[in-house]
Amino acid sequence: MFSLSVSAVTTRCHLFTALHRCVLTSNAGLTYSSTCIGSTSLTNTPFKQESKISAVRNLCTDQDCNVSEKTCPSTENGEVRVRFAPSPTGFLHLGGLRTALYNFIFAKKHGGTFILRLEDTDQNRLVPGADEAIEDMLEWAGIPPDESPRRGGPLGPYRQSERLELYTQAALGLVDAGHAYYCFCSTQRLELLKKEALRSGQTPRYDNRCRHLRAEQVQEKLSTGGPRVIRFRLRSGVEPFQDLVFGWNQHEVAQVEGDPVVMKADGFPTYHLANVVDDHLMGISHVLRGSEWLISTSKHLLLYRALGWSPPAFAHLPLLLNRDGSKLSKRQGDIFIQRFQQAGVLPQALLDLTTHCGSGFATNRIGRKMEDLISEFNPSKITTHSALLDLEKIPEFNRIHLEQRIEDEEQSDSLVKDLQEHIQKAYAEEIQDKDVLRGSYITRILRLRKGHISSLKELVTPGYSYLWVRPSVSYQQVAALTSETQHITSLFLRFIEAQGEELSVEALSKDLKTLAKSAKATKYRDVMKLLRLSLSGLQQGPSVAEMMVSLGRREVIHRFQKLLLLSPIS
Repeated sequence: MFSLSVSAVTTRCHLFTALHRCVLTSNAGLTYSSTCIGSTSLTNTPFKQESKISAVRNLCTDQDCNVSEKTCPSTENGEVRVRFAPSPTGFLHLGGLRTALYNFIFAKKHGGTFILRLEDTDQNRLVPGADEAIEDMLEWAGIPPDESPRRGGPLGPYRQSERLELYTQAALGLVDAGHAYYCFCSTQRLELLKKEALRSGQTPRYDNRCRHLRAEQVQEKLSTGGPRVIRFRLRSGVEPFQDLVFGWNQHEVAQVEGDPVVMKADGFPTYHLANVVDDHLMGISHVLRGSEWLISTSKHLLLYRALGWSPPAFAHLPLLLNRDGSKLSKRQGDIFIQRFQQAGVLPQALLDLTTHCGSGFATNRIGRKMEDLISEFNPSKITTHSALLDLEKIPEFNRIHLEQRIEDEEQSDSLVKDLQEHIQKAYAEEIQDKDVLRGSYITRILRLRKGHISSLKELVTPGYSYLWVRPSVSYQQVAALTSETQHITSLFLRFIEAQGEELSVEALSKDLKTLAKSAKATKYRDVMKLLRLSLSGLQQGPSVAEMMVSLGRREVIHRFQKLLLLSPIS
């Protein structure tokens, strides 16, 4: 049984009266008329007695209810307001991120407002913590909302569970105007209808039985206080609408569907009613959402007409699919944004990848930053074809964007801090020289490795441990390479001691080749192996010259001196 709490009616008068009339002020933007829809007290079971709902009698019949496009805040003065409205029944994934991104870009392209609204009316499927995590991930991705549950805003609340009075009044107004009706069909009856339709090879649909109940029958059933829902009365003659992506569309929903539920027995609205009410009251000018909602738009337009409101413009985005054409699924653990964050994927790389595989931009190059995406965005270039997402390209995109961040002084500072945390977490007990945590040292490493690494986390893998921890090398290891260890090491030690503090990879590469010729019986290749082993304890890795520049003159001297001290019993 759904009910209406009225304790907030007076304090939230400005929201309720928006169901009647919206006007613009010259300075503050949107304000509402001072006339509240009622000081009349509503009971906690508003559908039990029709006499108790006189406050919303004229919701959809008064002339004041007809909010034309000229008086709505979304279109007056061309203001653009868009929203991303996920359900916190799961964490944010790539499909949702792309929808949020296109809305964000569209808003910023037109100097508008990007809103996050949480559609949490499916209380049985809510995932604890998902609501906070969704906004966390939008902020991490660099597309923070202007208005949201966390940030607030002039047209909140921004959780649907906190707006129930608005939906209840809209639903009651639809009933009163003859656009909706109470349905008392039991779950068992509805299940039988579904089974019978499937058995006969038909699409399950409600048979609209309760729309034909007489007024006295409705009153009798309401008086019992039993469970009931409200259904919207579908009508034929749906007007075609022009989608900004898919062009002209029209779906005669009344011919293929039964009357849909708009208010459930638990007092929560369904998506169809809630999104229409919220989009109107929040002044949404453009609805950019997934193409799976395209077929439902005609139904929503019928609701707009019944409520006397002008609808926003619609743009349905083509689906984001896996590379093989299969649908992205929440069961795929690798599509959740938190997984990418934890794996060290940069948000810019993720946004670049999701737009690169789709359409809607003047160019389709790798390495675009947010300002590029905004300037190059063109909704007319969005195609109706599904976008195929190739997650195997993430390392390539991340490498390019990591290189850009390293080259940017301000962003490089944040990378240094992040890498410091990774180093301390990976090698806290093993670090012998705390200088490896200095910003100047880490910055040098980043600049030398840019273009070679795809994520910061690579720099704390075993292949780069020599940068942070002095390696352990045995006499047997060096003896397997050459019998001239002492001679070669002394030669290179004297060379590096004669160098200044500033080392150059290019100059060192030339000098190392020249010095290697001084070895009597050791080939150049084995000389380099000996030097690499003494510097890193590894047989593979960056060039010896880069290793020396990375470590710095003082540390290279220390490691060469340590090599000279090796003996058969060490």
